[in-house]
Amino acid sequence: MALIAIVYKTISFRYFMKKALLVCLVLVSSVARAQAPLLSLKINPQRIQNRLLELSKFGELPNGGIGRVAYSKADLEGRAYFIALMKKAGLDVTIDYAGNIIGRRRGKNPALKPIAFGSHIDSVPNGGNYDGPVGSISALELIETLNENKIVTEHPLELIIFANEEGGTVGSGAMIGKITPAALKSVSQSGLTIADGIRAIGGNPDSLSKVVRKKSDLTAFIELHIEQGGILMTENQQIGIVEGIVGIEHWDATIEGTPNHAGTTPMNIRRDALLAASKLVIALNEVVTSHEGRQVGTVGKIAVEPGAYNVIPGKVVLGVEIRDLSYDKIWSLFREFESKASQIAKASETTITFAQSGVPVIPALTAKTIQDKIIGAAKSLGLSYRYMQSGAGHDAQEIAQIAPVGMIFIPSVGGISHSPKEFSKGVDIGNGATVLLQTLLAIDREK
Repeated sequence: MALIAIVYKTISFRYFMKKALLVCLVLVSSVARAQAPLLSLKINPQRIQNRLLELSKFGELPNGGIGRVAYSKADLEGRAYFIALMKKAGLDVTIDYAGNIIGRRRGKNPALKPIAFGSHIDSVPNGGNYDGPVGSISALELIETLNENKIVTEHPLELIIFANEEGGTVGSGAMIGKITPAALKSVSQSGLTIADGIRAIGGNPDSLSKVVRKKSDLTAFIELHIEQGGILMTENQQIGIVEGIVGIEHWDATIEGTPNHAGTTPMNIRRDALLAASKLVIALNEVVTSHEGRQVGTVGKIAVEPGAYNVIPGKVVLGVEIRDLSYDKIWSLFREFESKASQIAKASETTITFAQSGVPVIPALTAKTIQDKIIGAAKSLGLSYRYMQSGAGHDAQEIAQIAPVGMIFIPSVGGISHSPKEFSKGVDIGNGATVLLQTLLAIDREK
């Protein structure tokens, strides 16, 4: 009887396992069938191209560049154009107190936090029409694609067009409580103060505290952007997976010597501040290039006193900048540079002092989980990719303080940006927009 019982149990166990395996296979097959249509979704690249062209009319310059600086007439017209498109796509559109345009789309589960994505549409003076608009119009295309395929995401969605990105990430900065009363008084490129500019686009600078988001307010934020450099194009890569956005520190380096007559003072007894400053410029380059990594250092500004042909320069002020993904490395490089400066000052009988300038920009790392989803999307589409850092600032850098962020780069032809010659190919824009869509859907599936 015991033997019969064992045989019976064995047969029953095997039968149960077969049933369980069959159920699992059915479930896996069902999930695969459910995801297959999502993976095959296609955006409309021609629609993106058409809208890029339409948007370029607002602020178009005779040389082919764009003058759509924040708070200008062209900016107001471009915003009105974009708001109309967002409403036509069925989004619930509002303008927050910082002037950010926010288009909301309901999800199946209102208890879930929104997934946000977008960019900006303002430009630098005499800029191009790809820095910002590519990410903004591709984000709208994502919404249109979901609408046309009758797909409702689990999460609510927020398409955000940030205000005044080029003038200091004002709109996204307001979302993290970064904009100070002093900043509101500063004059923007439109000629208006930041406060008056915010009013001009429908915001209220007196209520910026109501714009601030908490760390629990967003599931994630994703931004598609042109690279603004030449790495992807040079290496023939289609997608850039941004690991982080660099930190930035500025210093004013003041070199003081002795102003004197240029014709009567022998070369060997001069205390030439400009000569010492020239050596300092070279020293920065030597320090930055002597280390492995992708750090950069620049002297981009110089003021010479008294500034006459016949007077030996007595004072020079240099604008020094160092950028890297590691804040510790920025300061390590600066201390090494500072040591070189001491040696130059001693040898040239000048004095060299440094003072920090402006507000430091803290490095912002992107979320590894979102990086992985961008890679998964690129692989599923058969696109080549590489990891890279962003050497330019973005709205995503600010939002990284309150939510997990991801950034997708596409190639910039010639590595040119902030110029009328700025350009990205339609095929690359389409690739980026599709990766953006698939990344968002992957985040949405996680719930």
